Amino acid sequence: MDKKHFQIQRGFTVTELVITIMIAAIVLLGIGAVLSDSQKAWTRMNNVVFSETATDIYVARQAFDTVIRKATRERMSMDVDGHWLEIYCYEDEDSTEIDHYIRLYEDNGCLKVEHGKLDPKSMVSVSTICDNVSSCVFKRKGRSAQMILTLDDGNQTLTVVSSAILHN
Repeated sequence: MDKKHFQIQRGFTVTELVITIMIAAIVLLGIGAVLSDSQKAWTRMNNVVFSETATDIYVARQAFDTVIRKATRERMSMDVDGHWLEIYCYEDEDSTEIDHYIRLYEDNGCLKVEHGKLDPKSMVSVSTICDNVSSCVFKRKGRSAQMILTLDDGNQTLTVVSSAILHN
């Protein structure tokens, strides 16, 4: 009887290689899709956070807080509809009586702050805090004031509600 010699071949079959390549391709495509979505989301969030509108919102909040903290407890006036807010304060640290006013208002899509003297009432300066204002409403509750500001630059719309307490 003739002995046949069988050799055991080591390695992978073509079918095993094709299946392995397909599984690896599916995993790599899934990872690529996740990375792509993550990059798009990060870019979108970065554009929102560091946009000009977001910066303007921050500046407006800081200006509002600064103005309200200068106000005296006794006097603060506001438009019936809340379109402007006027606080009264001391012009400098050495003043003994209220002699200065600061008015916040929206004018032609800009949030403005007006500084002036009382007695006689005269405007000293007006400056623009931010642009692209679509809505600005002021409210008063006790010793605090509130500003509801909406900015819209055409690409995004941001609304902020800021409150501050009268301190002086």
